[in-house]
Amino acid sequence: MEKSQTWHQYPIIKQELQAVNHQLHEQIHAANPRLQSALLSMADNGGKYLRPAMVLLIAKTVQPHHHLSDQLIQIATSIEVLHMASLIHDDIIDDSPTRRGQLSIQSRFGKDTAVYAGDYLFTVFFELLVQNITDDHYLQVNAHIMQRLLNGELGQMALRFDTQESLHQYLRNINGKTAALFELAAREGAYFSGGNHSAVVHAAKFGQNIGIAFQMLDDILDYTGTSQLTKPVLEDLGTGVYSLPLLMALQNPGCAARLRPLLNKRYNLTMQDAKLIQKVVVTSDALDKSRQLAARFTNCALDHLRMLPSCRARQTLEQLAHQLLQRTS
Repeated sequence: MEKSQTWHQYPIIKQELQAVNHQLHEQIHAANPRLQSALLSMADNGGKYLRPAMVLLIAKTVQPHHHLSDQLIQIATSIEVLHMASLIHDDIIDDSPTRRGQLSIQSRFGKDTAVYAGDYLFTVFFELLVQNITDDHYLQVNAHIMQRLLNGELGQMALRFDTQESLHQYLRNINGKTAALFELAAREGAYFSGGNHSAVVHAAKFGQNIGIAFQMLDDILDYTGTSQLTKPVLEDLGTGVYSLPLLMALQNPGCAARLRPLLNKRYNLTMQDAKLIQKVVVTSDALDKSRQLAARFTNCALDHLRMLPSCRARQTLEQLAHQLLQRTS
């Protein structure tokens, strides 16, 4: 999805999202011209700006009649910068050749340069925080979110090739590696627009639950999606990351008996094996159960959202929540 399409999808914050894009270009000044070009290309190419959009839409929900401040634009930009940095590092760990339909930075420049690129974006993130957040508590909040992101990734790494991984362990990890950033976006949107404690709590819970549902849908699309904008189907199997549909299938004794001998091959898994795993998962009830669980978290998110003022921005967030649940790419 091009950025212009994203802006048209959220007309209520079109100008503010354009301002976020402008700030991204202003903030990225990598010394290597090729790397600079790659980072700006990544900023413009295919990303949906979901997280900065959440900052801005929550802010407009909490204060429907207030103008969004420059501070909120900068904070929304910081969220997207942190997201970009995490994507680059994810691609390094997963050895992903593409990102958003183009060569990933690690594939294009090598892992060494990609590590520096991710680290560089972290410094941009910190600079934006220091420039725009004087509240020590919210500096701590950002530090805690980064810790949760890392712990989620480390937790996932520790469970690679573990066919005994529980749903509780899976939820704990995605609550960090994916949901934490959505939670931060919604929480900061509420707080820095002047929301009271109740508004901030409900906004944070909305973001957290939407983030969990978002990751579950990503996992489902690994088995059913064909769009080049999603990760390659079954990519996680090669690195031993067992996502929700596979974990659901493993709870079925009949499916587990067919799956475990294949999964026990670990790095020796062939493409034929992977296709058979996909077939077992897709022909079972695992995808339906996964969608039902994602719907539960989406409904929980909407329950919290409805505790905020009813307005056009809230309606947009409600529509967004339903669209995320129904997406096919």
